[in-house]
This record gives sequence, C-alpha cells and structure tokens, in this order.
Amino acid sequence: MTVRAAVRVGRAGSGALAAAAALVMLTGGVSGAEGSGGAQRAGAGGTLGAGPGGGVGGRGFDMRVEGRFSPPNAFVPSSAVTYDMELVPAAARIAVEQRSDYFGTRVAARLRGLVPNRVYGMHVHTAPCGADPKAAGPHYQHRASATADPDNEVWLDFRTDRHGNGSAWARHGWGFREGGARSVIIHDAAGGAGERAACFTVPFGSYGRV
Repeated sequence: MTVRAAVRVGRAGSGALAAAAALVMLTGGVSGAEGSGGAQRAGAGGTLGAGPGGGVGGRGFDMRVEGRFSPPNAFVPSSAVTYDMELVPAAARIAVEQRSDYFGTRVAARLRGLVPNRVYGMHVHTAPCGADPKAAGPHYQHRASATADPDNEVWLDFRTDRHGNGSAWARHGWGFREGGARSVIIHDAAGGAGERAACFTVPFGSYGRV
C-alpha cells in the first residue's frame, strides 16, 4: 500500500488555487447531479471542482492511498481484500483520494481490472477491512439514521468501461469525525445495499466541518 498525505495552505476563495486543486478522474465513472445535501458524483472525465462556499483554498487535508486486491488468506496481507474474485479479481487495483477543507470533503476513487461493463456499488464504511466482509461495519453516516441516504453517506457507485476500469467521486459540505471513517466497501450492486465483494482500508482524515 502506498500512502501520500499532505496539509494544504492557501487563501480561501482563490480561483487559481481552486483550479490547481481540481481533481481530474479518468473515464468510466458514474454521472450525477448535486443533491440537496451537497453530494455530487462526476461522470467520465469529470472533475472535483471548488466547493460551494468559495473554493478549496485555505487550510486543508489531502490524502491518497493505493492498493492491489488479494484474498483474505493471501500469504502477503493487503489493505485491499477481495471476497468475490469473480467480481473483484485478485490483482485488481484501487486508488482513493480525500480532499477536505472548511467547506467540506471530497472523496474520489479509481479502479482498474474489474469486470467490464458492469455496475458496482461503493460506500465509505466505519471500520477497517478484515477477513470477514462484515468487519468493516456499516456505512459511515454524517448523522445517525436508520436508512441509507447518499446525502448523509459517501456513495461512490460506478460503472466500469470495456476494459474493466471505473471511477467516481462524491462531495459533501461536512467532514468525517475523528476515526469514524476507515474503509470503502465495493458492493455487487449500486444503491444503498448489496453483497460485499471487496474492501479497502483507507486512512480518512477528520479535517473540516463535522
């Protein structure tokens, strides 16, 4: 696993800084519009733009982590675990990025080597991955709720292209609680539920409005 983390310092509202900090994802993502709670997903070739409160300037937190999927019983343990190798083959790759500032949090994911032309669900979960798919706990929620809601959770559903590659991102006007978000789970179906096909442990940061 490779981890890169940094603290950003700049001036809030700077157009140049917002443009420089835009995160460009590769093709194969899921398209969508900004929701009532500030959640947004980008389509193929989409970008993470400035937040509604004036951009990504000011102090913030940047993190990127990469992994290669292995089965739970692999000789060399991995932070990326596949529970269903037909849907998420061993050696498939994932990269997750987080960018947070006072105005909110953006999470982006890029995947390679999955089943071509297939829809997957993916959400941020509360605990690290384990040999048991249930180890990652439930969806991370901004406010405790009995129902799954993309405005209250981080949903990263995506469709792969003909090469088995996909990407997605979400943006919210809130930040993660300290230690509250620890992984992403790939599900066998889009939406609020689905069987857990794979898991990736991610060191999400808590910077921003909680």
